[in-house]
Amino acid sequence: MSVITISRGSFSGGKTLAECLAERLGYRCIDRDIIVERAAAGGVSQDDLMGALLKPPHFWDRFRHKKYIYLTLIQAALTEEVRTGRVVYHGNAGHLLLRGAPHVLRVRIIAPLELRLGMVQERLKLNRSEAVAYIEKVDDQRRKWTSYLYGVDWEDAHLYDVVVNLEQMEMQEACEGVVTIARQKSFEFTAECVAAMADLALASRIRASLALNAPTSDLEVEVVAHQGSVSIKGKVVDLDQMAEVERVARETPGVAELKLDRLGPMPLV
Repeated sequence: MSVITISRGSFSGGKTLAECLAERLGYRCIDRDIIVERAAAGGVSQDDLMGALLKPPHFWDRFRHKKYIYLTLIQAALTEEVRTGRVVYHGNAGHLLLRGAPHVLRVRIIAPLELRLGMVQERLKLNRSEAVAYIEKVDDQRRKWTSYLYGVDWEDAHLYDVVVNLEQMEMQEACEGVVTIARQKSFEFTAECVAAMADLALASRIRASLALNAPTSDLEVEVVAHQGSVSIKGKVVDLDQMAEVERVARETPGVAELKLDRLGPMPLV
């Protein structure tokens, strides 16, 4: 019952691979649009949320805190979607948004330029030079985006468990290979994995609730959850704002104990 994330360059076959894996494994297949739609349920514009995943770093230099809010909402939505396993996600930085989640099979797919150009020309009706410029632009933006937000190289193989190269391999062969790996014990979604994913989902839910709550929307906090015990770290303006953080966290289903930066453990009743 694994969770699989697919990372890819534009028109590299990521969607096709994800759909094939979902069909072979009996998993749900979700994409970026589904996650953005769910994240927008809190009242944030879908266009703004999509921008957090697509706009280049220099844009966010002017709106740093909005970037934090949007990515917090996206991470919370993605975590909720995948928390029970049996899902394939293909979209921007799934493996990074779920960093720390157990037994996530992180797949990267790469394809020869000629194959990618053919798909771009067919789907977007571009000539060859336009298609080359399109791929170079999108890949460069994703590379810069990943480096800016997470401090990692998007193409670093160490970020993935499997790198699939379509230069000599057919898509069906690639799919079968990943299916075999997904069924290995290393990616089995055990009870411990379910519990750890629930912890990640709870922490993400609290961060999202704080980001959407007007009195705490200016904060950038770290939230860690373990079996209902929650720790929140971050700087607040005053004790009133700290009290508001406490209120929001207490009202989040699943919280059994709460610890704030300058306060001791407070059992919730």
